[in-house]
Parts: sequence; structure tokens; C-alpha cells
Amino acid sequence: MNKDSYIQLLEKPELVSQEQVSDITAIIQKYPYFQSARALRLKILKNQESYKYNNELKITAAHTSDRSVLFDFITSKVFKEVSQQEPKITLKEKILPKRKPTKVTDVEEDLAIGKPLSFTKNETFSFNQWLQLSSKKAIIRTSDDNKPLEKQVDENPEQSEQDAIIDRFIKTAPKISRPNKTIVSDVKITENKQNNPLATETLAKVYLEQKKYDSAIQAYKILSLKYPEKSGFFADQIKRIQILQNNK
Repeated sequence: MNKDSYIQLLEKPELVSQEQVSDITAIIQKYPYFQSARALRLKILKNQESYKYNNELKITAAHTSDRSVLFDFITSKVFKEVSQQEPKITLKEKILPKRKPTKVTDVEEDLAIGKPLSFTKNETFSFNQWLQLSSKKAIIRTSDDNKPLEKQVDENPEQSEQDAIIDRFIKTAPKISRPNKTIVSDVKITENKQNNPLATETLAKVYLEQKKYDSAIQAYKILSLKYPEKSGFFADQIKRIQILQNNK
């Protein structure tokens, strides 16, 4: 791919095609941190509805210095536009008979698991949830005689901060005074709105891709309360997720 062709794709990414994927992949292999090339590859995978897209999004984010720029690109109108060209059927797809799907695969297809995640401009929380790294597991190191020497603790920064707060609380040893029974106090019960503004269908799909089934179910329950007109659809989604849970 020459310089002029590449600049044209940067100016009009909707023109990128499957035929150019090998050229763009070659550029990425030579320059791993070439962010615009990775963005164009994402566009190709999105157009193909490829199962590789979701994982490639994480890899691209890891090679991007400013993830807000990446987020703006994948939520732009240009990125979401799909070429009107008909998808090509490979010789392998023509020859091999279609495999009869099992119950679980039917459910996964209905839940669109493996399909590219599509974020909107107001779904930065869902986007960050998708990109979050899993916390490190505890590692027990052993000596030659198989005796444990040390244990590596979870290095999740959020967890460490919570532990520090608990430690400070224990050190100060605050005393809680007993309430005066003669004084009647009004207790205001507030509605629990935790995660309500953040719950979206995309977030539920993010949890599904991460196999956090309980979180996905909770997200759909919140959505059912937010959008009663779609409660039937969300209830069906919950039933499908429960099937996956029972077949783990």
C-alpha cells in the first residue's frame, strides 16, 4: 500500500475493504504501535461482523495512548457504516455441510455472543468495563522441597485501596454511641439507584462476553425496570443466560 492510498483511507475510513486487510496487517506487524492502522483494521473486522473484533478492540486499546480518541472513532457514524457489498461465500462454506446447532449454541446465537460490541457516545462506562484487566490470581511460590515460601497477593489497586480504608478504620477504633430511646428519629428510605443510569444493553452484552452471567442478569433486570415496554424481551434474555449458567 502506498502513502497516498493510506492517507485516503485515513480521510475516508468508510472506503477500507477486505482486500486491504493483508496490507494493513503487514503495517501493524512492522509497526505495532501504529494506532491509525489498528483503527482501520478494527473497521474491517466490524464490517465483517467478525468474532475477532471484540478481542482486537482490547488489543487496539492497549496500543493506544489516548483511549478517548479510540472511543470517539468506534462510536462515530463513519465507523458504524457498513459497506453495501454482499459478503463473499468461501469454497469451504459451500462444500462443508452446515452443523446442526445444539441447544447451547442456539442460545449463544440468540444472545449474539461473539458478535462485535457496538458502543454509543454515552456508554463510556460500558467501554471501560470491556477493557478492564482481570485481577492477578494469588501465586504460591515453592522451594525445591515443595515447601511454600511466599504468597503473591492480589494486586488489584481498587482492592488495595479498600483494604487501606479498613485498616485505618480499625486503627482509629471509633466508638458508636448508643441511640437515645426517648428520641424519635425519622428514617428516610431512598430508592437504590446504583448502576441504574449506567445499565445499558451493551453493558449486559459486555458482561456476557466476559462470562459474568450474574452481572448480565442484574443488568437486564435493571433495564426491565427502566424500560417496561421491553420487559418481555429482557425476561427472555435472562432465561437464555440461565441456560448457559446451567450448562457451564
